This record gives sequence, C-alpha cells and structure tokens, in this order.
Amino acid sequence: MKRTKVLILLHAESEGPGTLGAFLEARAAQVETLRLFDGDRIRLEPEELAAAVSMGGPMNVYEEDRYPFLREETDFLRRAAQGGLPVLGICLGAQMIAKACGASVRKSPQKEVGWFDVFLRDEGRRDPLFSGLPETFGVLQYHEDMFEVPQGGRLLASAARCPHQAFRYRNAYGLQFHVEATREMVSRWFADREEGPGILEEFDRRGRDLVALAERIYANFWSLVGSS
Repeated sequence: MKRTKVLILLHAESEGPGTLGAFLEARAAQVETLRLFDGDRIRLEPEELAAAVSMGGPMNVYEEDRYPFLREETDFLRRAAQGGLPVLGICLGAQMIAKACGASVRKSPQKEVGWFDVFLRDEGRRDPLFSGLPETFGVLQYHEDMFEVPQGGRLLASAARCPHQAFRYRNAYGLQFHVEATREMVSRWFADREEGPGILEEFDRRGRDLVALAERIYANFWSLVGSS
C-alpha cells in the first residue's frame, strides 16, 4: 500500500507550515503536525511516511541542552535521509538535515535578515526541485547560521552574503530561505525589529511572487514524493 502521510515538525509557535500547509491541504494530503517545542514526540518511523518536513525556528541546531527535542529530531532525520525518504527542511530545518547527515552548521559569513537574491548553481538548474524556476530569484531570509553540505550531497543554490542556500542529499532537501511565509507570519517575526516595517512593506510588493515561487517548489517536491 502506498504511503500517504506527511510529517511536519514544528520548532516554534510562530514558525508554522504557512503556504506549504495550504498546498498540502489542497491536495488532501494526510498530514501529521508535531509541536516538538510543546512536548510532542516523534512516534512514526520513516518507513511509515510519504515525506517529512522540518520547519524553521529561533534556536540553533547545537542548542540541544536547552532544546532536548533537537536530539530526537536529529536521529529521526538521519534515518529518514539515509533511507531515501523525501524530506524538506526550511531555514533551521535545513540546518537540522545537514547536521543529521554529518555536516557542520556554523555562523554565516553575514547574517541575512530581509529580502535577498538567491541564484541557482549548475547542480540546482538541473535538479528537479527547481524545475521551472528562474536562475535568480528573491526570497525572504532570517538567519545567522549556515549549513555545510553533507558529504555526498550537492550544493544547489548560493547568495552573495551566505554562499550555502540550498542542498540535496539523496531525497532530502534543505532550503536556507523562507518560501512558506505568509504576511501574518512575517508581521509576527519582525514585530519588534527596527527593520520590520520595511520588510513587511517589501512583502506587500513581493508576496505574490513569493507564493508563485513557493508553489512551484512545493509542486516539484510533491512530484518527488509521488514517485518515491
């Protein structure tokens, strides 16, 4: 029997699945969402799933003493990625996948807070996740760390301030940038930051393009899920 369940791992109240959740709902996906920060435990095995998604969060991957659930998630993501399960990680989620696959996570050469251009590398232009996307596109960023690419993985996208923006390891993908954000999410994230009003104004100008970009990435990932 074909597996249909998608597991979504949340690290913070404010960093939900956003437009990705709406995409999965529209496709009648069987979604199980775990609030790891609220005490939910990962009970499912990768073999029981069609895909897994690890969302963003304000913590760092190496803060396991402060956030013990990161240890359990690292173990789960390691087994999922090694087993070839389609996995998608966004921001912190991307760093978690990289860490689970043996790569280091360190401070980015420069923080990225706001809107920045990302460009596809040769591997990214050939990868099915980015099929139909332009070679350069604007995305929303909010991070200070950066993943290294796991051994055996491929760097798919880069940017001027942070050279590691997207990678693939087997069927696991990590995106350093946020494609899932809604206006409400952005308003909450930057409510107390000086640059918040400008970022929100930019969202009002770019939001439609961001949704179109996200929908294409989601559809490409969903095709991978369907073929696995």
